[in-house]
Amino acid sequence: MTIEEAAAGEGGQKEHRQAFLLRYIERNHYISIDEITRLFSVTTQTARRDIMALEQLGKVRRLHGGAAIATPVDPVTYRQRRVDNAPEKERIGVMVADIVPDGAAVFLDSGTTCEAIAHALVKRCDLRVVTYSLRVATIFSENSNFVLAIPGGFVRPVDGGVFREDTAEFIRKFKFDYAIISVSGIDDDGDICDDDHGEVSAVSAALAQSDRTLLAVDSSKFGKRALVKLGSLQDVDILVTDLIPGGPLGDKIRKSKIEIHV
Repeated sequence: MTIEEAAAGEGGQKEHRQAFLLRYIERNHYISIDEITRLFSVTTQTARRDIMALEQLGKVRRLHGGAAIATPVDPVTYRQRRVDNAPEKERIGVMVADIVPDGAAVFLDSGTTCEAIAHALVKRCDLRVVTYSLRVATIFSENSNFVLAIPGGFVRPVDGGVFREDTAEFIRKFKFDYAIISVSGIDDDGDICDDDHGEVSAVSAALAQSDRTLLAVDSSKFGKRALVKLGSLQDVDILVTDLIPGGPLGDKIRKSKIEIHV
């Protein structure tokens, strides 16, 4: 039986509806409020209540206009990322810290590369930082006197990401000199992508509020395609990496107007 068939047959029973809703989100990683109302023939209010109930169980997290799976990255995979290319990430962090001036307003993304950048940035003075990563925030709060802002919400155990329905709206309240981001993959078309719809929503809000976008990735991310498109290399002002790839992607990077630091 498909989710659609089950939803049609069990639309009036909350428990069955939420169970099939969860399966849908697990399969597709994200669902909008409009999709819920259309798929399950329920009102917008009912759709929001179903999402809130699943969020309280720790299964999903609310985003603006919908919901995403709570932990899109497997914990084992994330722990391995801390080990993979660690020296390269540390050097990338040092280089980013050399680019960012004292007193800058900075958005810093989540992930292992951004945690390495946070460790390096503590040598700077008077930074004003917004992040949705509890790990990044902890590094700054324990090692600096930076002005630091994070959204409230539920903490994702696997990587310390903090999310709530209006995380993107929280980020839009700020203006940044630099948005420092890292992604799961940059495919051969030059599209930059991530695994999680909620992260893409938060980062997109930061990019819209930033004077300059700094993309920090180790070379293992080149040629990889992740689930959700964030943008393209045309949206990047500064690229910090350990190695420029060969082939068509490398040609795209070299011919672009991106300021490259290797």
